[in-house]
Amino acid sequence: MSPFPVSSDKENQLLKQMTRLNIVEADLEEKFIRGGGPGGQKTNKTSSTVCLRHRPTGIEVKCSRERSQSMNRFFARRELCEKVAAQVLGEKTKKQQEREKIRRQKRRRSRRQTAIMVDNKKKHGAKKALRRKPNPEE
Repeated sequence: MSPFPVSSDKENQLLKQMTRLNIVEADLEEKFIRGGGPGGQKTNKTSSTVCLRHRPTGIEVKCSRERSQSMNRFFARRELCEKVAAQVLGEKTKKQQEREKIRRQKRRRSRRQTAIMVDNKKKHGAKKALRRKPNPEE
């Protein structure tokens, strides 16, 4: 039986990614700590937050996304793989790609680009004005 309560396909993908990045289970230091946030007494008594540390790179990840400790172990390993890939291989994580995309969308247009856009709008407006019915009052 697998240590993670996820599908075997997802587990296999994680293991392949870990081998690709040369992450060995022996290099991981795993601690279970009590999580914070809402939940009251139950949260204060259970240690479901997973704290993973990859010794060779010194990267540390905390995960308390789920209530289940085993699911948090899976997600922590996945996050660790993303961080190691970003540091070692220079790959950009999905979060970084999304941030950059939003930054590009919010970026102000250049004067030339704005002028081109305004010119196109004027042409389109003139084209639509030709479609109007003639006004008998004029």
